[in-house]
Amino acid sequence: MLIGYARVSTQDQDLQLQLDALQGAGCERIFTDKASGSQKDRPGLNDALAFARPGDALCVWKLDRLSRSVKQLVDLSAALERREIDLKSITDGIDTKGAAGRFFFHIMAALAEMERELNRERTLAGLKAAKQAGRVGGRKPKMNNSKTSIALTLLASGTPAKDVADTLGVSVATLYRYCPAASRAVSDASSVES
Repeated sequence: MLIGYARVSTQDQDLQLQLDALQGAGCERIFTDKASGSQKDRPGLNDALAFARPGDALCVWKLDRLSRSVKQLVDLSAALERREIDLKSITDGIDTKGAAGRFFFHIMAALAEMERELNRERTLAGLKAAKQAGRVGGRKPKMNNSKTSIALTLLASGTPAKDVADTLGVSVATLYRYCPAASRAVSDASSVES
């Protein structure tokens, strides 16, 4: 069975052009969505995939109706292939039932894998360069040596931890992380009281 899927990005857009093309291609059942292609959870696509059986073909007006990224498209194509469901794009002239269509998707899969590897290599190179330049990733520390010194002085003078944290603009948990001796003193004091 040829199963159609049509999608537009907003409620204001019209599906009719795609519906006409899918009906003209011979789709016996058509599922639709009015949602962004970047959305992972699209009820119409989910229903189309659940409805499809081995030997069926999922037909779209254009490949970009299925996905906004090559990786997402390749992943969907691989899932369809595992389930023995073909993929057909009317405008793009692609049909995985034939050797040329399958070859096209194998090339796309290889390109997507290469893109992932290149992104990984660029990220690692960037981290290495930043480390060599003396920059460390992550958030800036909430407290510096000066704040820690002030906190220790205030805590030693008997100022409650909550007041010290408020004064320094940090949470009590952050205060205790930078002044672990103070947190031990508070827990020791509360154990003596009980």
